[in-house]
Amino acid sequence: MERENITSVAKALIVGGGIGGMAAAIAMAERGVRVDLIDLDPQWRVYGAGITITGPTLRAYRRLGLLDAIKAQGAITNKTRLFRYDGTHIKDLDEPVIEEGLPATGGIMRPVLHRIMQARVNELAIPVRLGLSVSAAVNTGDGVDVTFTDGSTGRYDLVVGSDSVFSGMRDLAFPHMGPAVPTGQGCWRISIAKPPGLEYGEFYLGHANPCGITACSPDSVYMWMLTAHVERETFMTEDELFDELHQQLADFGGNAGWIRDNMTRQDWINYRPLAAVLQPKPWYNGRIVLLGDAVHATTPHLASGAGMAVESGIVLAEELERADSVEAGLSAYQERRYERCRDVIESSVSVGRLQLAHGDPREHATILEGALSRLNQPF
Repeated sequence: MERENITSVAKALIVGGGIGGMAAAIAMAERGVRVDLIDLDPQWRVYGAGITITGPTLRAYRRLGLLDAIKAQGAITNKTRLFRYDGTHIKDLDEPVIEEGLPATGGIMRPVLHRIMQARVNELAIPVRLGLSVSAAVNTGDGVDVTFTDGSTGRYDLVVGSDSVFSGMRDLAFPHMGPAVPTGQGCWRISIAKPPGLEYGEFYLGHANPCGITACSPDSVYMWMLTAHVERETFMTEDELFDELHQQLADFGGNAGWIRDNMTRQDWINYRPLAAVLQPKPWYNGRIVLLGDAVHATTPHLASGAGMAVESGIVLAEELERADSVEAGLSAYQERRYERCRDVIESSVSVGRLQLAHGDPREHATILEGALSRLNQPF
């Protein structure tokens, strides 16, 4: 796709060096913007297990020129299989190829995906400052005066807040927004060796605690499980995480049962409560704008949180490229993203409610297929 330079923004600050922030930084730098990227973590690390990459997400990464690296370092497939929790096959999800040469679906370890994006940021010579955030941001009409948490200052034509569901930029500049809303579920994740014979992504339904498995490389997978969230006064220890997940998998057959029987205390296990929110418009205040989990946080039910963040970073750059002014570009970005993000969030939360109510797995499959079909449409 032929690109032109963004004429209304000469210099931009991206706050948050995660998936959405890096996508925006790459897309804007490729269009001639001088981008500064900051991240609160002094090591610019990412924690986590694998990540499922649906066809729409792969399409977005292709727009960033990163598809080949993801294919080389991840695991690509063309099908997701649905099972009852006991291992009985229900059906295969219809996951058509949405663009010529584009895989239908796949997975990759999240740290590997971050390294791929970080390498592209470095190739574009985007300055990255770490262990840093923003303590003040003041719109001046034709720019934003920024004070950083180390006391230094800067002036930018645009500031992009992509600093997570706990966004500090949202707190600074968007008083009409609030925190994400707990959904009542929690998500378990484990990284483990690939079960023998696993060829496709798998979902296990019909149990109070649905789970799924995604291949992330030729020899590794991650499994997620969703449970009703129970508040605790302290975080679980590693031994408690292992024992609890092992117990939650007691009823499962198929490859989920294999993981239960072969998991060890050396495997990486994580648990976190789920929350989601579609923040009300406007998503921009003067020349400060939000994207990713800062403004459209979703749950993992459609495996689309990362994809939505990447799409938003690309769309922001595309609309600024097309527009005659920053305000027009930000308005177009907001309108182009709002309904698509709403659909993802509402569909994901609906699936979660169905799971908490122990609903029919066929209804679960119907919601998934409908939402994924809509996601296949151009963004």
